[in-house]
Amino acid sequence: MAKKSDKRKIIGLVSEESGERIYYTTKNTINTPDKLNLRKYSPKLRRHVVFTETKKSLGRNEAPKRK
Repeated sequence: MAKKSDKRKIIGLVSEESGERIYYTTKNTINTPDKLNLRKYSPKLRRHVVFTETKKSLGRNEAPKRK
């Protein structure tokens, strides 16, 4: 069980090109307050693309569309 003072949060990583959310990780919110941008492999596109941070609890594997 996690402590109440636990600084690490679970985040999802969304592909900027396909909009899929297939990677999850934790990050320390005090050391890295900005959003993460990581280059990871997308099996749908079969190449490396940029994944950006989003909340974990968005529902299914797709991110909401930006305005």
